[in-house]
Amino acid sequence: MYIKTSLNNDGILTITLSRPEALNALNSALLKELSSVMADAFSNKNVRGIILTGDGDKAFVAGADIKELTALDPQQIFELSVKGQQLFKSIEDSPKPVIAVINGFTLGGGCELAMACHMRIATEISKFGQPEVNLGLIPGYGGTQRLTQLVGRAKALELILTGDMIAAQEAKTLGLINHVVATKEEAMILATKILDKIATKGPIAVANVIKSVNAGFNFEQQGYETEAKLFAECSKTHDFKEGTTAFIEKRKAQFKGE
Repeated sequence: MYIKTSLNNDGILTITLSRPEALNALNSALLKELSSVMADAFSNKNVRGIILTGDGDKAFVAGADIKELTALDPQQIFELSVKGQQLFKSIEDSPKPVIAVINGFTLGGGCELAMACHMRIATEISKFGQPEVNLGLIPGYGGTQRLTQLVGRAKALELILTGDMIAAQEAKTLGLINHVVATKEEAMILATKILDKIATKGPIAVANVIKSVNAGFNFEQQGYETEAKLFAECSKTHDFKEGTTAFIEKRKAQFKGE
């Protein structure tokens, strides 16, 4: 079990991703479990809002499980990308508001997961980035689409192409996150306060606000399909093998463009 849940008396469900030994990295088992937990939350009438967070004090989610990725063939990687995209899209389309409470590293698939939530509250120590190019890959769970939607095309290209990490305050300035606070405890309190306020509104109206806002981005659907295909294409390359091997061996990758 990689997920812990807690429902308070006001209908706020806290979902905690718990692989602290791997900085909560997303593997296929965790994604499958999260999909089931989310589906239950969406259908549970007692749940009025959701907080999604990571276990420990170092990371929300540090990324995908690189060792698992290296064991997959391109078709399996494509299928994993599509499943991840579908899960994150279900979070984005949740009729109940979902707030990511972020403390620490939020990279790769972790950043993509956070961006799928409706709002993001981060601590001052948090770091954000899409470093997949360092592995000879591209973001595969919707990152090329959502980061562009949130920060604009030029800045999204800069962040994805360089693989640079940015601090929480810069992420807020760019519009990637909503609030920056000092501690995770403060972030949880603020998230709960926001969800409590939303819970006083009409549930149908809340669901329809989310649906209406998301409708403005439907033209990006082709982009998600393209992203999944190119994510899998990258896995066929020498650069992908070199990038992931270098990551595991904790050395700098030597890319050849092949």
